[in-house]
Amino acid sequence: MTQVPTTETTVLEPVGHIQVVYLGPVAPHWECRMIFGEPEQIQDFVDRVDARLRLLPPHDPQFRRNRDRVNRDAEREQLQVDWILGYDEEVAN
Repeated sequence: MTQVPTTETTVLEPVGHIQVVYLGPVAPHWECRMIFGEPEQIQDFVDRVDARLRLLPPHDPQFRRNRDRVNRDAEREQLQVDWILGYDEEVAN
C-alpha cells in the first residue's frame, strides 16, 4: 500500500495585530494602530504599509493591489490586519 502525502495547513496564532484606518480625503490618508505585538516588528511592518499606502485613497485602483500586498506581507509575518475604511465594501461595489 502506498501512502499519499497529505498537505496539512498549520494555522499559527498571530504574533501581532494592527488596524489600518482610513483618515479621510486629505493626505496622509492612513494611520496604523498597534493592538498587540512586539513594537519593533510592528513598526517595521507599519513603515512598509505607510510606503505602500501614504498617498492612495481607497477608491484609487492601485489601493486594492497594494492592500493585497500588505495582507500577504502580514500573513508571512503572522500579523493580523484589520482594515477600517469608514464604509461597507460590499455595499460600495
